[in-house]
Amino acid sequence: MERSPQRDILRAMHWSRFGLALALAACAGCAPTYSQKRRAEAERLRTAVDATAPMPRPELAWRALGTSVKGRPLRVASIGHGPRRVLWIGGIHGDEREGRVATEELPTAFVGVPGAVDRVTLTILEDANPDGTAMKTRGNANGVDLNRNYPAKNFKPVRAFGIKPLSQPESRVVHDLILDGNFDLVIVAHSWRDDHFINYDGPAAAAASAALFAARSGYPVRDSGDMSPTPGSLGSWVGRTLNVPILTLEYHRGRDPWAAWEETRIAIVAVIVEGPGLAALPSTEEDAR
Repeated sequence: MERSPQRDILRAMHWSRFGLALALAACAGCAPTYSQKRRAEAERLRTAVDATAPMPRPELAWRALGTSVKGRPLRVASIGHGPRRVLWIGGIHGDEREGRVATEELPTAFVGVPGAVDRVTLTILEDANPDGTAMKTRGNANGVDLNRNYPAKNFKPVRAFGIKPLSQPESRVVHDLILDGNFDLVIVAHSWRDDHFINYDGPAAAAASAALFAARSGYPVRDSGDMSPTPGSLGSWVGRTLNVPILTLEYHRGRDPWAAWEETRIAIVAVIVEGPGLAALPSTEEDAR
């Protein structure tokens, strides 16, 4: 009988598939499949996270110091009982929220440094412009830039900055908090288009804190005197009028908030806990977690 070329082709394909199946079965224990690799990677990540799991978050007693134009609370909490007093402000422009994770994670990082709570009283103002945050706008619900509404010597009475200093309820809350708090250092989270840096105002201690921050983070230092004028800003009022050291932390606009926190975590804790003229406390990567 004459052999059919089609039968030969089908027979060859059958034995090819059979041979491939045998080869795959023989190698099943040798090379991990894609799914096995994914499972192994997931397990590795889970183990790594468990091994470096942070300590439990401290319980914060939040209280409202006042309300925004729209009635949202401006919440504040304090941690520690030391003589050094530091204020962290989580944001003042509603469209600059790159520091929100830093505000959330700071309490845990702070208490994780041995001796920090005995040296420092840390006050955290969650958000100085909750209406702007809700609307994702720079200004508050009245359209006023709250970072231009303070009684600094360079204040300018224009509609966008307020017709007079402290014309906005949010500004008055922050103003009273700072006057009542007698802080040794104020730190404010912002963001900047196409750049990131640490900016300072005030006495020599401000420059020293900025230098320490730069050394621990790699962020460059920028003096407010080298930048465009910022009439009525919190930095101008606190640093130049009150002569209190203030740092303005400018994250890169659009930076992932978790990445921003990881970049600056050690530096933030360092300037809070150490400060100019103070001996350094342990502040390793593990401590700051």
